Formats: sequence, C-alpha cells, structure tokens
Amino acid sequence: MRIHIATDHAGLEFSTQLQEHLIEQGHAVVDHGPDHYDALDDYPAFCIRAAQAVVDDQRAGVEALGVVFGGSGNGEQIAANKVEGIRAALVWNLDVAELAREHNDANVISIGARQHTVEEVFDFVDRFVATPFPGDERHARRIAQVGAYERDGALVDGPAPRERN
Repeated sequence: MRIHIATDHAGLEFSTQLQEHLIEQGHAVVDHGPDHYDALDDYPAFCIRAAQAVVDDQRAGVEALGVVFGGSGNGEQIAANKVEGIRAALVWNLDVAELAREHNDANVISIGARQHTVEEVFDFVDRFVATPFPGDERHARRIAQVGAYERDGALVDGPAPRERN
C-alpha cells in the first residue's frame, strides 16, 4: 500500500519514525512535508497535498491511504477534509482507528502528535491500515450522501428545522 504522510513542526519527529516503521512493513511512503523543522510552518498545504495524492492514487486504482499529524491533529484533519473525496478521521485510540475504516471508509487518519507516544501512533496507524471497509449498505449509503453534498450540495430529504425556546 502507498501511504501519504504530512505534518507540521509538532509532528515532524513522529512522521520520520512512522515512515521508517511503514517502510519496514513493506509499504511505499510518500512524504509531503515539511522536510525540516520550522516552528512557524503552516500545515494546510502539506496536508492538502497529501490528501490530493491519496485521492489521485485511489482514482487511478492504486491502493493508498494518508496520515497527517499536528499538535492536536484537529487542523490537519480539517485541511485534509477540504479535498473532495477525502474522509479524514481524527483518531485517539485503537477503536476509533478501526471504526474510521469500518463505518466511514476513512482514507486519511489524523493524529495529535502531542497527545500520544510514538508506540501508540504506530498502533493507531497499523490498525487503520489493516482494517478494510466492509461495505455494509448502511455505511455505504451514508458515505454516498456525504459525497453527493460535497460534489453538488445535494441533501436527502429530512425534517424541517424548527426553532425551540
């Protein structure tokens, strides 16, 4: 599998260690930056490029996922999710890593580097990569609804909003 990785300064050390870990497991790794420590760097371009590469690979039939890091992982997840076709999940434990794949067919995992040990990060990513999307109808239906909104703003019918006081 090809794994696209991006981070900011807060996740740079984890990113380097994770890349080595994934290569040892036989994965192809593409590092989208940064290539050096800069405490003032901006993560959006790194994460968006990694997310775009995941989508491009998947559309070309290449098995690919992404991993983005930051201090909390929140901004990196938000940036990745701006790319059409990306379903990035903020992961903080093994169950969430697995459910992100099983229920949401997440194709990018976001992790807070300041929140976890490197061993926990390895476990989260390993679980994420190893878990397939089983394609259950209810989950596929929901993912398709999100995709439709992302493409053209289409929403399924639902109850009318009502104000409550």
